[in-house]
Amino acid sequence: MKLLWVKTDFLHPTTRGGQIRTLEMVKRLHRRHEVHYVAFEDPDHPEGLARAGEYASFYYSVPHRLPKKRSLAFAKWLFQGLWDELPVAVMGYRSGLMRRRIEQLQDKERFDAIVCDFLFPAPNIPDLASCVLFQHNVEALIWQRHVEHAKTPLHRWYFRLQAERMAAYEGEVCRRVKRVIAVSENDARMMERNYQLDKVGDVPTGVDVDYFRPPAQTEPRYDLIFLGSMDWMPNIYGAQWFCDRILPLIRRKRPECTLALVGRKPVAEMTALAAADPRITVTGTVPDVRPWLHGARVSIVPLRIGGGTRLKVFEAMAAGVPTVSTTVGAEGLDVRDGENIRLADEEEQFAEACLELLEDDAARARMAAAGQQLVASRYSWEVATEQFERWLDS
Repeated sequence: MKLLWVKTDFLHPTTRGGQIRTLEMVKRLHRRHEVHYVAFEDPDHPEGLARAGEYASFYYSVPHRLPKKRSLAFAKWLFQGLWDELPVAVMGYRSGLMRRRIEQLQDKERFDAIVCDFLFPAPNIPDLASCVLFQHNVEALIWQRHVEHAKTPLHRWYFRLQAERMAAYEGEVCRRVKRVIAVSENDARMMERNYQLDKVGDVPTGVDVDYFRPPAQTEPRYDLIFLGSMDWMPNIYGAQWFCDRILPLIRRKRPECTLALVGRKPVAEMTALAAADPRITVTGTVPDVRPWLHGARVSIVPLRIGGGTRLKVFEAMAAGVPTVSTTVGAEGLDVRDGENIRLADEEEQFAEACLELLEDDAARARMAAAGQQLVASRYSWEVATEQFERWLDS
């Protein structure tokens, strides 16, 4: 097949779950098909464009820059989101240059399939009916959860406005495209119900088991690790909730409990956590997350907002690190509480689950082994890619 793949970004440095999923799948598609890849160029990360040949036969960069968070331009963007027809999360990716580039490519090439990766490039695709939407999240659900956990009435009002606008826009795009492909069966059925769709395909979440396999001898350096982009609002809220409400409960029994917050672009709220507590480490972007995973006793996913599936859960399992997560954090994954993961939504339950694994080496080893067995036997990127291909062919 000849594929046109449209995304808002190139895939290096690979620091976000959506990038990881796309990279692992499109690399495998590239081995069997001709991939044309269109994305916005990021001058701050020239590696993205330089390495695009690893997964694309042809690649095309479009100049575009989003306002930096907490800048005056960012504040103006949020203010414009009060009346723009698009949700604020989509509005910033609208680009006449990208739209014209796609039109030029469609005039020149005969593509067998066009993939809109995430909802955000959708305003730039001239004919949505000709493309497949690869939807990593139910975006309206994320905004609805922002409403539920808003810190102030003003936040709640703005989040509700955006949740309603996102639901309307997401539903419109899903109904216009040729096919929607979700990243879990849960998301697929939800979009069918919410947006009156006939059949939403889904692909499993994958993990590179060999890549994350732990070395024979590892010495834990941290009790707990939270892995994720530290400029993403759900991760920020989750880390703050854990540090403010759960970590003190753990330290009643384990006073020296340490925590590593590992992920790109930590915002001021994240660095403030480390500044206030010497037992908390905030790493910022790391070249390789494996040493941090292998050096932790327990992985935590304290998310109360989010959608899609969290790759960090399967990565921790492949690395031999047991995970304690909220149900939102493990949503869409075929995991079993008490067998290969611990699930807890209440603060006391979450703290107790962490303590049980931290203080019982045998229980920690059993859960780690069960997690490794799960991902090794059932989840691989090759399986996910083959399922994606079948949906494209159908």
